[in-house]
Amino acid sequence: MPAPDATAATNAPDNAYTPTDRTVPTRSRERASYDREAVHAILDAGYVCHLGFIRDGAPVVLPTLYARAGERLYVHGSTGARPLRMASGPGAGRPGLPVCLTVTHVDGLVLARSAFHHSVNYRSVVVHGTASPVTDPAERAAALDALVDHVVPGRAADSRPANAKELAATAVLRLDLEEVSAKVRTGGPVDDEEDLGLPHWSGVVPIARAYGAPVPADDLAPGTPVPGYLTRL
Repeated sequence: MPAPDATAATNAPDNAYTPTDRTVPTRSRERASYDREAVHAILDAGYVCHLGFIRDGAPVVLPTLYARAGERLYVHGSTGARPLRMASGPGAGRPGLPVCLTVTHVDGLVLARSAFHHSVNYRSVVVHGTASPVTDPAERAAALDALVDHVVPGRAADSRPANAKELAATAVLRLDLEEVSAKVRTGGPVDDEEDLGLPHWSGVVPIARAYGAPVPADDLAPGTPVPGYLTRL
């Protein structure tokens, strides 16, 4: 299966994305990062994103699955879904849909002595750009495999590929990683000095993602073994 073409034009150094007015935060700038490896690590650690766009003059934000292939993100949906149809319409110079895509991981609840200084430890990525429809059959097939394998590595090869009818009902959008930033908070609470003597507990409650034991389908043939890629999760 050919891999998607992961080349994306960028003027940034090889190890960093170029900051822009849209990717430089107005608060806590010290938490922002444009490091390419840091951005990729945050994206690769999750598979649910929120895709924001403008519909009829109003903002819309939809949760969806995504996958990264090099310097590109792929999202998919029904060909009848509004963002997929909007991206296929006429645009300024080429078809596409201006979007803002975000990915966030919450790693801990930060409990301070004062309500004002409560926070969360998190890792996040924000991507601005134009999402374009993927029309090349080879790239689209590889992108769909990447979406499956990003959620459960190894699953694409262990499932029936989409048939012609299913492919006709499925659209894929491509978003190049060009205007990108990461933002991370770590560590404990930052209380005001005058609050340090208060009797309230302060600290961090860690949060971690965990997988349970696979539950077989009711109609699965008895004795069908659990695939190794699932036990490795």
